[in-house]
Amino acid sequence: MLKITPYLGILVLIVSIGGLWYPILGYFMLFVFAAIFLSSPFRGRWFCGNLCPRGSLVDFWVIKISKKRRIPDTLRSLWVRLPIFFLLMSFMVYRITSVIGSQNTFEKIGMVFVTMCLVTTSIAVLLGSYLNPRAWCSFCPMGTVQRLLGGKRYQLRLTEEKCIKCNKCEKVCPMQLKIRENEIKPDCIKCGRCISACPKDALRF
Repeated sequence: MLKITPYLGILVLIVSIGGLWYPILGYFMLFVFAAIFLSSPFRGRWFCGNLCPRGSLVDFWVIKISKKRRIPDTLRSLWVRLPIFFLLMSFMVYRITSVIGSQNTFEKIGMVFVTMCLVTTSIAVLLGSYLNPRAWCSFCPMGTVQRLLGGKRYQLRLTEEKCIKCNKCEKVCPMQLKIRENEIKPDCIKCGRCISACPKDALRF
């Protein structure tokens, strides 16, 4: 992860809460969308583990109150993720088109983004505290987009000859992935915690 990663969580709170008074803050979401679409074809879900404000919020703040349970496999299924993606995107497009042409259109569109950010962040905090900090990230619409655009890119590699099967890598993985299985991991968020935890330098990107 980057040095600034632990501090990015404040941004999602500023947009979600401050945006209720200053809807223009909602346009910050456009920068997030742009960064996702620019990075994911080359690095998959790298944004999730390094620059995502909501990811930072759950990793470093919500984790303090989380029960740290196992993330249900059902939430990872594309049969769940794709309908949620289309539902949220359809709702956002509907809300935006419904305010175009009205008074204060710019601010109203900003409020649509603020509302989406507030609702999804609330869900992330609730799931993060009850289940696991990264529970939301297992089916996050933007995470799903990154998976589809670049899930096979910038893959984690294991040098099996060096591995001593201590499982330290899997214990620190925020996405609860099976690190030691040398296969494509499209939902790896490239945070690098497993690499740092490995005592034998058996992991690399």
